[in-house]
Amino acid sequence: MLVSSVSVVAESLFATLFPSDCRLCGALRVNLSRLPVCQPCLSDVRPTAGGVCSVCGERVFSPYALSAGGPRCGLCRRLEPPFVKAVASGSYDRGLRDLIHLLKYEQVRPAAVVLGRILAEVMRPLEWTQSPVVVVPVPVHARKLRQRGFNQSELIAHHAIRLGRERGWLVLHSRVLERRRETQSQIGLTRHQRRENLRGSFAVTRPREIAGQEILLVDDVFTTGTTVLECAHVLRRPGASKSICGDGRPLAKSGLDRRKSGTDFC
Repeated sequence: MLVSSVSVVAESLFATLFPSDCRLCGALRVNLSRLPVCQPCLSDVRPTAGGVCSVCGERVFSPYALSAGGPRCGLCRRLEPPFVKAVASGSYDRGLRDLIHLLKYEQVRPAAVVLGRILAEVMRPLEWTQSPVVVVPVPVHARKLRQRGFNQSELIAHHAIRLGRERGWLVLHSRVLERRRETQSQIGLTRHQRRENLRGSFAVTRPREIAGQEILLVDDVFTTGTTVLECAHVLRRPGASKSICGDGRPLAKSGLDRRKSGTDFC
């Protein structure tokens, strides 16, 4: 009770001496935090509701989607993805989307801590058969890295590992994958155009670090899956044993498990 009272007084004093608005909704913030987002907006970040595909993590609406190992979307029933499983912390809307934008476009780095904590929760049910698991963030091009100052997927992955229960099992390898050429924005492109846009843009620079290893591929946003699919194909060539994808729709997908030699979790 005393601790709670002190906390209320501290927050009230903070709001009086250092008033600031939430960067998402504009309301006056009273919470003590380096992240300029109010508690109601953070609470608005919710996991995806309803059934999802057991492979790619997309929403499944059809009652006929059940199959061995769990429900599958139409695409995953027709085509075998180059990864074992993909998981996401939520849908790319409302608070989740806004948090990612704060990180990527406004350089509010504390947002990566919140997104990493969310991803860590998503990764907990994942099952691994060997240790350590190689965590590979989807890379950004060198020019964009210099411009932004960081790779948002790497920051999210770093905090997910630090805040998760799997410390020691998951090891970040941020230089395994490289984006060798800059590509045009994927916005407005068809699925086929997205594949062509990304073809040949990624390369494995340290194949020995992933040969025979299970991989967790982390991206901040998973939309059509074109980026993680291309990364998964590239990562499989040096002989990765299994890949799972995690992202952050935000993290829109975090990837996980379909146990076959040479598959990836994207």
